[in-house]
Amino acid sequence: MALLHSTLATFLSSTPKSSPSILFERATRAASTRIPRFMSTTATVTDEKIMEDALYRVRQVNYLPDEIRSSLVDFRVDGRVLGKVRPNTANLLCSVDEKNPVFNLQSKSGESCLTLTAEAGTSPEERTKSVNRIMARLRDQGIVKGWRDEDYPVRSTFYGDTLFGVERAAASLLGIMEYGVHINGIVVDDETKTPKMWMARRAADKSKYPGMLDHIVAGGQPVGLSLMENVIKECDEEAGIPEDITRAGIQDAGAISYYTYSERNDCVTRCVLFCYDLHLPANFVPKPVDGEVQEFFLWDVDQIKASFAPDYPDPIKPNCYNVIIDWMMRCGHFSSDTPGYLDVMRELRSGDVY
Repeated sequence: MALLHSTLATFLSSTPKSSPSILFERATRAASTRIPRFMSTTATVTDEKIMEDALYRVRQVNYLPDEIRSSLVDFRVDGRVLGKVRPNTANLLCSVDEKNPVFNLQSKSGESCLTLTAEAGTSPEERTKSVNRIMARLRDQGIVKGWRDEDYPVRSTFYGDTLFGVERAAASLLGIMEYGVHINGIVVDDETKTPKMWMARRAADKSKYPGMLDHIVAGGQPVGLSLMENVIKECDEEAGIPEDITRAGIQDAGAISYYTYSERNDCVTRCVLFCYDLHLPANFVPKPVDGEVQEFFLWDVDQIKASFAPDYPDPIKPNCYNVIIDWMMRCGHFSSDTPGYLDVMRELRSGDVY
């Protein structure tokens, strides 16, 4: 099949001041206008150009300029580094409720460190309540947006003890490690015996990336659930996939990691996404259940590759590209002889993995 792709050889050089966070916002606005999801193709694109486009998509998420990285302040609790915070954000957190402060910016040997005060408490429950009280005030000021009433666990490593929880929408303010599960929904075409991937279109009223394309199922990793429990829950809630079908078809497929600096809120997101391949029966059709998805539809590999193009008018949610590109590399849809292959492979795991 020929691929849809209008080549923009000078795309990156012609927009030197457009950071990935700005491009995200443009992509979100573009997704609010519906276009046909199955588009005719008019030009053949080389494997090298597709790999170049894949690296472009990966780098939209992997974005942490050196000057931002060098400015980050450690967020420490009980001697453990839990997050990475910009100085302005650290000062903001310390300025909320100065009569009963929860955060404190310390300086030792010329280095600054953000920490919790004694007033924040010592138990996970006390600290969760104290931290979320500050975050709720920032929500009321319009700084924290998209409040979920869902806590993310705060810990130094994924398998470590949870020191406290923080409202999901405010996690990036602390620069903590965020974890999620992303599922590639795969079905094999009965006639061609080639794989297709189930795609979802996000609801128009989502607080982030409304109307954009997405995985069949994806979700943040909350407090109190194992990864597989979360996978089963999200499959049921988002796509109506019964537990028996999920358990029969699910395969662990590693993880990807990234840093993303947002100029909009001057925060850094540090994320690990656990990847899963879910092989679904050919006669199974997912259905929207919880209102987070408008529709589901199938794409073949050529359609996925076409969407890598920087000018593609109906793109996939940015961090989903990294998981999908990882799947394509694992399953041999890119040749390792193609220039740029190792660059993509390396940058898919360029963030912290703790």
